Amino acid sequence: MHAIDAPLAADAAVAPDARLLDRPLVDRDQALAGFADAQWYRDNIPFLDVPDADIRDVYYYRWSTYRRNLHYTTPETGYIVSEFVHAPGYASAYGGINAAAGHHIYEGRWLKTQRYLDDYERYWLRGAGRAGAHQYSFWAADAGYARYLVNGDAGFVTDLLDDLVVQYDGWDANFDQARGLYWQVPVWDAMEFTIGSYQTSDPYHGGAGFRPTINAYQYGDARAIAAIATLAGDRVTADTFSARADELRAHMDAELWDPAREFYFHMMTRNSEQAYPHPEGTLLDGREQMGLVPWYFNMPGPERAGAWRALLDPQGFAAPFGPTTAEQRHRLYLHDASAGCCRWDGPSWPFATSQTLTAMANLLARGEQSVVTKDDYVRLLSVYARAQHKGGAPYVAEALDPHTGVWTYDAHNHSEHYNHSTFGDLVITGLIGLRPRADDRLELHPLAPDDWDHFCLEDVLYHGHRITIVWDRDGSRYGVGAGLAVFQDGAELARRPDLGPLDVPMAPMVAPSPTPRLDNIAANPLGTGFPRAAASCTNADAPGDDPQQVLDGVILHDDIPNSRWTSYGCPGGGPDWLEVDFGSPRSLRGLTLHLYGDGGGVRAPASYAVQTWDGTGWVRVGDLRTEPPAPEAKQSNQVTFARVTTSKIRVVFTRAAGAAVGVTELEVWQ
Repeated sequence: MHAIDAPLAADAAVAPDARLLDRPLVDRDQALAGFADAQWYRDNIPFLDVPDADIRDVYYYRWSTYRRNLHYTTPETGYIVSEFVHAPGYASAYGGINAAAGHHIYEGRWLKTQRYLDDYERYWLRGAGRAGAHQYSFWAADAGYARYLVNGDAGFVTDLLDDLVVQYDGWDANFDQARGLYWQVPVWDAMEFTIGSYQTSDPYHGGAGFRPTINAYQYGDARAIAAIATLAGDRVTADTFSARADELRAHMDAELWDPAREFYFHMMTRNSEQAYPHPEGTLLDGREQMGLVPWYFNMPGPERAGAWRALLDPQGFAAPFGPTTAEQRHRLYLHDASAGCCRWDGPSWPFATSQTLTAMANLLARGEQSVVTKDDYVRLLSVYARAQHKGGAPYVAEALDPHTGVWTYDAHNHSEHYNHSTFGDLVITGLIGLRPRADDRLELHPLAPDDWDHFCLEDVLYHGHRITIVWDRDGSRYGVGAGLAVFQDGAELARRPDLGPLDVPMAPMVAPSPTPRLDNIAANPLGTGFPRAAASCTNADAPGDDPQQVLDGVILHDDIPNSRWTSYGCPGGGPDWLEVDFGSPRSLRGLTLHLYGDGGGVRAPASYAVQTWDGTGWVRVGDLRTEPPAPEAKQSNQVTFARVTTSKIRVVFTRAAGAAVGVTELEVWQ
């Protein structure tokens, strides 16, 4: 085995004086300093401490990008995870785009609130997003099963089994019986211009072919459906999809693998129609980073690990802010770099980088090769973290120059905080090495470098248990003993003196408990009909400060992209009010105010009151219970009161001295 030692035996892992955790090990106030709505992070994310400041800072920043892309839609649909904060016109219902949905599920499976992804998976498989679930390639079943490996909710994932089969078979139109492979057009692989499509008559929509991506996605989904069917006791479906996966792998190895160049390649189809001047069956003349995607799904055997040499090769994909999407030795590398978005002939693309790092961690955990090491993984993760900066602060957009680190696809009010890749999952499953699995064992394959003296991943919800993983070379950093230790629900589960793998029994899997479903009856992301917002004043010089934006399901506390109402520039000193008209009587007992503040002309109000409409006038609601007790900007202000039935609700603000009031979202819960 290379780079990963044999796991320490379970019966030797726990010391007789096993410890209990009686305090947090990571300073959460420090970690969350500067983040809006800090309580959301406390309630949801695992906390990280590592010596690499870029990895640490980007880890927390990327949870903030995920947070801002969690959008509430309607009570029927609930939450979706968006790719763009403000969706483009080609998006599916309510702004969903399925291109990165697999990434969204892999990343979001580590959040403690289960409803976000419960809603999101149903949205694509049986809800409002169903019509767009084949717009782009999508590894739906694999991602759903990967989530089950973390949360243990067999009931949820098996309930979706029939939908996942329908989703899988929805790609039948892209299946070529003669080749035994699926084909895809690069643009619908989320890769508009490629070194292959440039060689056809239509660089944007051309280049249709048998691609490592779609075939690897279908392989991963077939394996996942087989596993989910086994959970459900459906042996026929399990056997059927296991066989389909085996057949697909055999055809892909036979058709898309080039033994001379040791890589998986795109193979054009319908060459004459696309004006591709090569015989049918010709593999593309250049490597693309997507040729590493099969390892994301543990698809290739160890004999094909030579493909990974291209990742480390400066004429291949290696670059200071890479990896590149096409190998640098190719004549069409960065062919049209000055033309603008979106060209995948060389730029560094977080979507692909996160796939490659996931695939690389899988390869290293299997320990079957000698091409790449855990130091290579950490080096690439560090490059990826360093690349995710702009102006000295963590930042992610669509793509960047792999040689300078400048974000080249970074459109104003569009590309900011782009949610099209993973980072937290790479840290948890790769760097720290928690490898999700279906049985009652905890498997750890840390890829952290041997010269690190410490790291801690704290409060991971895994199999229904709170897991903390600590590496402290001499015990001085965290005060819970020297070595590598794993704690389950606060009690020491396993320990070894050095930094290496662990594979130990853990408590049985506990599925998430059902929780009451709260619906936001004020949400209106389409902005038509009811509910409808109104305000005491909207500044005519700031048309973006539209009261209807407080009902769009998007919670943002910054200027770009913006989504808010403020009373800035309105005459007088208030009071200001913000109102929601439901169009008919509704029963409610609470709301959430997400107050906006810029530290200058817009700040938290001095106080606020809640009023309801009784049919003839406004009546003040008494006995409000508020958390926090006083209004705070950039926080979720929770308000509860005795149940009331009304068709309209109004929040009346008393301004702070010298400042206007701002609200980024007003949610009313039923």
